[in-house]
Amino acid sequence: MRIFGLIGYPLSHSFSKKYFDHKFASEHITDANFFLYSIEKIEDVVNLINTVANLKGLAITIPYKKQIIPFLHELSPAVQKMNACNCIRIQNGYLTGFNTDVIGFKNSFIQKKAAHHTKAMILGTGGAAAAVAFVLDELNISYIYVSRNPSEVTNGIQYAEITEALMQEYSIIINTTPLGTFPDVHLHPPIPYHFLNENHYLFDLIYNPSETLFLQKGRERGCVTQNGYDMLVIQAEENWKIWNG
Repeated sequence: MRIFGLIGYPLSHSFSKKYFDHKFASEHITDANFFLYSIEKIEDVVNLINTVANLKGLAITIPYKKQIIPFLHELSPAVQKMNACNCIRIQNGYLTGFNTDVIGFKNSFIQKKAAHHTKAMILGTGGAAAAVAFVLDELNISYIYVSRNPSEVTNGIQYAEITEALMQEYSIIINTTPLGTFPDVHLHPPIPYHFLNENHYLFDLIYNPSETLFLQKGRERGCVTQNGYDMLVIQAEENWKIWNG
């Protein structure tokens, strides 16, 4: 039996196991299982890989997409550039890192992008933010990061520095933080929502709940909104292709 799984901490918000269990059942895949591995520190991945027999692949989520890099033997070109990995293929103990968030985000994001959506604010500076920035570079969309700790990036500002002028200039706002994820559905990134209008496109990488408070506030002001569910499905299927490649 081939084993696949997801590592992160915590994993109470994830339904990756439900997704893959359904996939295996509906596609009559009988030689694979998918498990959730909640590890409190990234170093625990070594013991996981050494003790789980026939482990063939891992998906990586918050907060380990960047922390996993030193444990990999080989990096895809995209992972080398963004220093973030969300998919590992394991072959005879050899770990190769990929980033399928890139494909997932791009294919979902462009569905609702309009011609006037030319500049973006990326909320957060973690591994998911790196994948988003990679895609925006490909699409020639300029961006800034907004974070509690903007010193982590070269083009970052604090939430308190967001002005009305910036809100009008940057019509794309992408939430890569966990703020608003179930069960903490009352939370949202602290941006000035009263400056939003129908020209804005709000994208939230969160998929549970299907409409976060971030997206709800945007929808109420006429914004185009998109959650992270399609991105999840696309990247999960890309993971499966890599694990079986």
